[in-house]
Order: sequence, then C-alpha cells, then structure tokens
Amino acid sequence: MMTTPRFLQGAFAFEGQGLDKPALLHPSLTYTVPEGVSGQVLYVRGGNSSDELATIVLVFDGAPARWLPIGAKDDMHVSLRVVEDLLAGSTVEVHYSAPAGVSGTLVVDCGLVEV
Repeated sequence: MMTTPRFLQGAFAFEGQGLDKPALLHPSLTYTVPEGVSGQVLYVRGGNSSDELATIVLVFDGAPARWLPIGAKDDMHVSLRVVEDLLAGSTVEVHYSAPAGVSGTLVVDCGLVEV
C-alpha cells in the first residue's frame, strides 16, 4: 500500500479571544484530502510560549473534533493514528484557542498520511 505523508507545521503568533472561541491559527494550516485517496491524522505536537493554557483544535469539515491543551510554557504530543479516516474532499484545519488577551507563539506539527 502506497502512502504519502503530509505535514501542517510552523511557528505562529497568536492572540487569544477566549478558550471557547477557536480560530484558524494560520491559513497554511489547512489540508484537503485529494480525490481518490483517504487520509488519517497520525499525530499532533505543539508548544506554547505564553504564560497561560492554550489549546490546539483540530477542525474536520468545519466542526471542532479534537481539543488538545498545551500548558503554559509547555508542550504536548498526541498520537492519533487510526482514530478516524478522512474521506476524499474532507478538510482538516488547525485552530487554536486561548484566554482573551493572552498572546504568544504556538509551534505546531501535525502529521497526516494519504492512503
């Protein structure tokens, strides 16, 4: 079986709008599964430079699906292999949430695979 890895990654400045108000972290953190294949999110790693809790939110087809908290000045790694299949045409976006007024940098590495 041939697979193709895909990555959504980088370091991005953020300003919190509230933990209950996720927003797209950066336009480059969007992926659409091509026609003729399916996809899977394998893992998400992240780091948070701020003094407050921040959250990475994986959004599938416009709906929040996974909330992954990152503590203040901390990091996280979550393995998600085989949690769900993403059908052709499905979209994955990396959003964030943080307390209102909190700013900092989030480092994100989201690994996906096309099958």
